[in-house]
Amino acid sequence: MISLQVLLDTLLSNWEIIILFFLIAVLYASVGFGGGSSYLAVLALTSLAFTQIRAIALLCNIVVVSGGTYVYIKNNLFNLKKNIPLVLASVPFAFIGGYLKISQTAFFILLGITLFIAAILMWTSKYITEKAAISNFKKSASKDAAYGGFIGFISGMVGIGGGVFLAPLLHLTKWDTPKKIAAVSSFFILVNSIAGLTGQFLNPDFSIEPTITFILMFTVLIGGQIGSRISANLISPTVLKKATALLIAFVAIRILWKSLL
Repeated sequence: MISLQVLLDTLLSNWEIIILFFLIAVLYASVGFGGGSSYLAVLALTSLAFTQIRAIALLCNIVVVSGGTYVYIKNNLFNLKKNIPLVLASVPFAFIGGYLKISQTAFFILLGITLFIAAILMWTSKYITEKAAISNFKKSASKDAAYGGFIGFISGMVGIGGGVFLAPLLHLTKWDTPKKIAAVSSFFILVNSIAGLTGQFLNPDFSIEPTITFILMFTVLIGGQIGSRISANLISPTVLKKATALLIAFVAIRILWKSLL
């Protein structure tokens, strides 16, 4: 049980992170994005242990995308037959990636590279139209499984859901309509985050600070609920995407500079 004094002390000593998490959750939810890579970028600039950074980011991912995934499934936007090779292949690899023991230096180098690639994909990705969508399950099943497995493994190691890689890739290959890509990406993030977190939990070196974790999860939950009710007209999804890409690129370069020099 978390005492009131510990809760207040944690709030006061981490208020900057809490505000940033809240703002990220509000802005991203208002335009239908998840924001997992931004949470990870913020945490990477703190003094938190890298093992805790991964776990907190994945827990926040689960909180953010659970509601969206439910809505997508309820609205029949999730094609189980087509999506299962992509999602199912990612689960064991995300678990392995989360379970693997890596050094702090290796983690931050991998994180920096991952965030930099994510920033490039976020900046350059374009949405396709409904008419341009291509759906060919039989032809692409093995390729989808390969995509899912690779992204799942990297995501589990770093502590992200993988949607920041998956969505641009699916748009680029004209995998399906934008709404259905959003649906499978949301579910992909959810199952990968759970699998990666499970792998981390089973690692003997796993540790997490419950107070700050609870506060950030609650902050993301509230921010996401507020953001989902705010009109997307307040900020263009394209502007948000490019601004976020610049932020993530800056953090990635700073992490790599600090880790390699």
